[in-house]
Parts: sequence; C-alpha cells; structure tokens
Amino acid sequence: MSRSPDFCSAWDTSCAGQPADVSLTELSTLGDHLAHCGAVRGPLDTFLAGAGLLQALVAEHVVTVALLVTLVVGAVSLVA
Repeated sequence: MSRSPDFCSAWDTSCAGQPADVSLTELSTLGDHLAHCGAVRGPLDTFLAGAGLLQALVAEHVVTVALLVTLVVGAVSLVA
C-alpha cells in the first residue's frame, strides 16, 4: 500500500526573495574574515610547511642510504 507524503518542503533560500548575488558588504566581511584566519594560521602553516620539507629531505636520504647499504652488502656477498 503506497501512501503519498502529506507534507511539502518548507525550506527557504538564503536570498529570501532578493537577487542571489553577493553584496559588497558580504564580500568585505568575507575578506576581513579570511585575512584574520590567514594571520592566525600563518605561523602554523609555516611550521607545517617546514616540517613537510624536513620530512621529504630525511626520506630522500633514508632511501639513498638504504640503497647504498644494499649495494655494498650485495657487492661484498658477490666478492666473498
């Protein structure tokens, strides 16, 4: 037995009957917010970027050292 819903959607758009364009005050407020968030996140982002670079540098050297050790062990096992 199928029953149709007795309710209709009751949602409104955020423009509430106005044009759905972005106003200059909204853009200004958004710009202020992004500038504030960027200033707060600045030192943390710098730290995380430095940590990422350090991790990449260490990872490159770990792989190089592991490759050299493998080559030396292989060469020694062939000679011996």
